[in-house]
Amino acid sequence: MKGNDWTVICRVEDIPVLGARRVARERGMDVAVFRNGEDQVFALLDRCPHKGGPLSQGIVFGTSVACPLHNWTIGLEDGKAKAPDEGCTQRFSCRVQEGQVMLDPVELATLALDEQPPVAGPCAKHG
Repeated sequence: MKGNDWTVICRVEDIPVLGARRVARERGMDVAVFRNGEDQVFALLDRCPHKGGPLSQGIVFGTSVACPLHNWTIGLEDGKAKAPDEGCTQRFSCRVQEGQVMLDPVELATLALDEQPPVAGPCAKHG
Protein backbone atom coordinates (compact mmCIF):
# COMPACT_ATOMS: atom_id res chain seq x y z
CA MET A 1 0.00 0.00 0.00
CA LYS A 2 1.13 3.50 -0.73
CA GLY A 3 1.24 6.04 2.08
CA ASN A 4 -1.84 7.87 0.83
CA ASP A 5 -3.92 4.69 1.15
CA TRP A 6 -3.50 4.76 4.94
CA THR A 7 -5.68 6.69 7.38
CA VAL A 8 -3.88 9.40 9.34
CA ILE A 9 -4.86 9.11 13.01
CA CYS A 10 -2.71 11.68 14.80
CA ARG A 11 0.90 12.76 15.27
CA VAL A 12 3.24 10.62 17.37
CA GLU A 13 3.47 13.35 20.01
CA ASP A 14 -0.35 13.27 20.37
CA ILE A 15 -0.02 9.83 22.02
CA PRO A 16 1.22 9.97 25.63
CA VAL A 17 4.64 8.39 26.17
CA LEU A 18 4.06 4.96 27.78
CA GLY A 19 0.35 5.39 27.11
CA ALA A 20 -2.29 5.19 24.41
CA ARG A 21 -4.96 7.01 22.47
CA ARG A 22 -8.30 5.49 21.52
CA VAL A 23 -9.48 5.56 17.92
CA ALA A 24 -13.22 5.17 17.32
CA ARG A 25 -14.34 3.13 14.33
CA GLU A 26 -17.56 3.34 12.35
CA ARG A 27 -18.31 -0.28 13.34
CA GLY A 28 -16.74 -2.39 16.05
CA MET A 29 -14.84 -1.59 19.20
CA ASP A 30 -12.24 1.16 19.44
CA VAL A 31 -8.61 0.61 18.50
CA ALA A 32 -5.91 1.62 20.97
CA VAL A 33 -2.77 3.21 19.52
CA PHE A 34 0.18 2.89 21.91
CA ARG A 35 3.51 4.72 22.18
CA ASN A 36 6.45 3.34 24.11
CA GLY A 37 9.53 5.06 25.53
CA GLU A 38 11.39 4.71 22.22
CA ASP A 39 8.54 6.40 20.28
CA GLN A 40 7.57 3.09 18.67
CA VAL A 41 3.85 3.00 17.85
CA PHE A 42 1.56 -0.06 17.93
CA ALA A 43 -2.17 -0.64 17.46
CA LEU A 44 -4.42 -3.23 19.11
CA LEU A 45 -8.13 -3.68 19.64
CA ASP A 46 -8.89 -1.87 22.90
CA ARG A 47 -9.90 -5.09 24.63
CA CYS A 48 -7.89 -7.47 26.79
CA PRO A 49 -8.45 -11.13 25.80
CA HIS A 50 -9.01 -12.01 29.48
CA LYS A 51 -12.06 -10.05 30.70
CA GLY A 52 -12.30 -7.29 28.08
CA GLY A 53 -10.36 -4.66 30.01
CA PRO A 54 -9.55 -1.38 28.21
CA LEU A 55 -5.91 -1.83 27.17
CA SER A 56 -5.76 1.89 26.30
CA GLN A 57 -5.82 2.59 30.04
CA GLY A 58 -2.95 0.21 30.78
CA ILE A 59 0.70 1.04 31.36
CA VAL A 60 3.09 0.54 28.45
CA PHE A 61 6.53 -0.90 29.16
CA GLY A 62 8.95 -1.95 26.44
CA THR A 63 6.83 -3.59 23.77
CA SER A 64 4.04 -4.68 26.13
CA VAL A 65 1.04 -3.20 27.92
CA ALA A 66 -0.33 -4.22 31.33
CA CYS A 67 -4.11 -4.54 31.36
CA PRO A 68 -5.53 -2.20 34.03
CA LEU A 69 -8.04 -4.80 35.29
CA HIS A 70 -5.98 -7.88 36.18
CA ASN A 71 -2.43 -6.90 35.16
CA TRP A 72 -2.19 -9.33 32.25
CA THR A 73 0.76 -8.49 30.02
CA ILE A 74 -0.14 -8.18 26.33
CA GLY A 75 2.51 -7.95 23.60
CA LEU A 76 2.09 -4.81 21.50
CA GLU A 77 3.76 -6.38 18.46
CA ASP A 78 1.51 -9.45 18.26
CA GLY A 79 -1.41 -8.90 20.67
CA LYS A 80 -0.59 -12.13 22.54
CA ALA A 81 -0.87 -12.54 26.30
CA LYS A 82 2.45 -13.39 27.96
CA ALA A 83 2.78 -16.74 29.77
CA PRO A 84 1.37 -18.07 32.00
CA ASP A 85 -1.69 -16.22 30.65
CA GLU A 86 -3.17 -17.23 27.31
CA GLY A 87 -5.18 -15.43 24.65
CA CYS A 88 -4.78 -12.82 21.98
CA THR A 89 -6.27 -9.49 21.02
CA GLN A 90 -6.50 -8.27 17.42
CA ARG A 91 -3.46 -6.40 16.13
CA PHE A 92 -3.78 -3.64 13.54
CA SER A 93 -1.12 -2.59 11.02
CA CYS A 94 0.39 0.74 11.97
CA ARG A 95 3.00 2.97 10.37
CA VAL A 96 4.64 6.28 11.14
CA GLN A 97 5.57 8.57 8.28
CA GLU A 98 6.92 12.10 8.79
CA GLY A 99 5.68 12.02 12.39
CA GLN A 100 2.13 11.02 11.43
CA VAL A 101 0.60 7.82 12.81
CA MET A 102 -1.40 5.91 10.21
CA LEU A 103 -3.62 2.82 10.29
CA ASP A 104 -4.78 0.59 7.46
CA PRO A 105 -8.35 1.67 6.56
CA VAL A 106 -9.29 -1.81 5.30
CA GLU A 107 -8.28 -3.36 8.62
CA LEU A 108 -10.14 -0.65 10.55
CA ALA A 109 -13.30 -1.43 8.55
CA THR A 110 -13.08 -5.23 8.65
CA LEU A 111 -11.09 -6.67 11.59
CA ALA A 112 -12.57 -7.80 14.92
CA LEU A 113 -16.07 -6.46 14.23
CA ASP A 114 -17.63 -9.35 16.17
CA GLU A 115 -15.79 -8.66 19.44
CA GLN A 116 -18.19 -7.52 22.15
CA PRO A 117 -17.40 -4.62 24.47
CA PRO A 118 -17.28 -5.34 28.21
CA VAL A 119 -20.54 -4.94 30.11
CA ALA A 120 -19.06 -2.48 32.61
CA GLY A 121 -16.30 0.12 32.73
CA PRO A 122 -15.19 2.93 30.44
CA CYS A 123 -15.50 0.89 27.23
CA ALA A 124 -19.00 -0.38 27.97
CA LYS A 125 -21.63 0.59 25.43
CA HIS A 126 -24.63 2.06 27.18
CA GLY A 127 -27.92 2.09 25.36
